[in-house]
Amino acid sequence: MGHLRNKVFNCEKELTLSIIGGKWKMLILWHLGKEGTKRFSELKSLMPGVTQKMLVNQLRELERDLIVHREIYPVVPPKVEYSLTKQGESLLPILEIMYEWGKNYKKTLSEKREAEINRAVK
Repeated sequence: MGHLRNKVFNCEKELTLSIIGGKWKMLILWHLGKEGTKRFSELKSLMPGVTQKMLVNQLRELERDLIVHREIYPVVPPKVEYSLTKQGESLLPILEIMYEWGKNYKKTLSEKREAEINRAVK
């Protein structure tokens, strides 16, 4: 398991977060899960702000952790596609719940700020 090999985890939640943690890994998983197989350039264009180096590193870690599969086609120029493994697909319900929680939390914050503004205006 690549970068996880020598780490000690106090619980399974810590292990899960170490695999999907970080801004870019969750976005990579989300796009591959919701939109299917993608080439590197497609993923990069879906994530404005990610550097090429960071995307390469995150994909390599996800591949080492058996979450993402990289398929290399023997053509010129080389064609490489990324997709989720079965283990990666099993993370989709977790990501969906995180998305819903974030959406609801954002709505709660907006409502709270609106209420504060309304109290200040009165």
